[in-house]
Amino acid sequence: MNENKKQPGILRSLDWLTILIYIVLLVCGWFSVCGASYTYGETDLLSLDTRSGMQVVWIGTSIVLGFVLIMIDDRLYDYLAYVIYGLLILLLIATIFNPHEIKGSRSWLVMGPLRIQPAEFAKFATALAIAKFLSTYGVTIHNWKHFAIACAIVVLPMLCIVLQKETGSALVYVSFFLMFYREGMTGSILFTAVAMVVYFVVGIRYEEVMIWSTPTSLGKFVVLVLVQVFTAGMVYVFCHNRKICWQIIGISTLVAVGALLVSKLIVPFDVVWVMLSLAAATIGYLVFQGLSTRLRNYYFIALFALGSLVFFNVADYALEHLPKHQKQRIQLILGLVTDEKEVRQGIGYNVHQSEIAIGSGGLLGKGFLNGTQTKLKYVPEQDTDFIFCTVGEEEGFLGCAFVLLMFLALILRLIHLAERQPFKFGRVYGYCVLSIFLFHVFINVGMVVGLTPVIGIPLPFFSYGGSSLWGFTILLFIFLRIDAGRNLIRS
Repeated sequence: MNENKKQPGILRSLDWLTILIYIVLLVCGWFSVCGASYTYGETDLLSLDTRSGMQVVWIGTSIVLGFVLIMIDDRLYDYLAYVIYGLLILLLIATIFNPHEIKGSRSWLVMGPLRIQPAEFAKFATALAIAKFLSTYGVTIHNWKHFAIACAIVVLPMLCIVLQKETGSALVYVSFFLMFYREGMTGSILFTAVAMVVYFVVGIRYEEVMIWSTPTSLGKFVVLVLVQVFTAGMVYVFCHNRKICWQIIGISTLVAVGALLVSKLIVPFDVVWVMLSLAAATIGYLVFQGLSTRLRNYYFIALFALGSLVFFNVADYALEHLPKHQKQRIQLILGLVTDEKEVRQGIGYNVHQSEIAIGSGGLLGKGFLNGTQTKLKYVPEQDTDFIFCTVGEEEGFLGCAFVLLMFLALILRLIHLAERQPFKFGRVYGYCVLSIFLFHVFINVGMVVGLTPVIGIPLPFFSYGGSSLWGFTILLFIFLRIDAGRNLIRS
């Protein structure tokens, strides 16, 4: 009788607005798959011989899967979180050794006509395991041991996916750090990550540009100046010592300007060596301050500066030893590829054709099934990774804006649902879900319009394929079930 009383409560407690957004995105996604895969002369869009017909199958099974997930007791997701995570890790490991390689990746398990990508399902398994661990009594993100374990839960599937030669899918797991930040991770870790990106972009982009015709690389010089500025800022924020902050900035400015003048007017030399010595001296000074004041924050800031110098010296090496296609994509996005032929027909062909397709759509688009770039198959992977260009070509700027607004509505709704969870398990899992969706949308759309490197991740609910659609559906509907059970009286 208790179970009979609970069931109506579950249906009334479901967040139907999120489900409505989900349905709208599925419908928009199906029309986009139709537009991207349609060829002139086709008369039956629902035929199972076409991608649009198969996508109907994936959508139908996804809706059924979502209904099943809603019917399961939400406590079961908590109880079985580690079991599900362990099984998916074993599946990821097995996939590494599978004999089927598709487009250079070993991330697919092929069973007859069925192909499954375990990496898409590992996302929800990792989110459940993280939520289970962080909701355990006594576990806190402020404890470095606990934080290290949480990071290990994220990194393990990441490593397995990298070994499958599927770097793009592995990078999605970086999004979990947004959840860590919500749960109390110090902002300095996110700041360090942003600083490393800035170092990489500035250092690599302007490495070959020389200052005032001296042997000093502009990229390296600016990076070392930023190390000093960021270090000084952290002293001000975390140690509340304005005097030392301005000392670091003042001395760095005088030394940098003086060295550049000497190199320009007297003896040409590489000022980078002076800046490296100055950074080493700053690190030593911070360690001394830590010993004098017994304030541990000085040690952490010194570690940040040291890590910045290490990253500064290995960034070039890391870029040179990346797989050729990944290296070329990064060079393209940084503007290091100046050969127009390479930009338009070589490594930048995908993005160039995608930009043409989006731009040709104008304000209102060319209409459903009327796109020329997509119909003539100019855009590679136009119904999977680059499907957003179909939206731009057929539906125009207004269609793109509508799709992005729907994704924004989904993200904002997920934030609202996560914040109203009465238990930490639900909140942590909710923020994992929205972080994954946010990462996918931002990187995929940015990739299609040329703002981010091409790393090959799908657009949720739009890209063709069953594994992707099922994975995102499971991710979302488990959270909707957890949210629906927030007001139930447990016996």
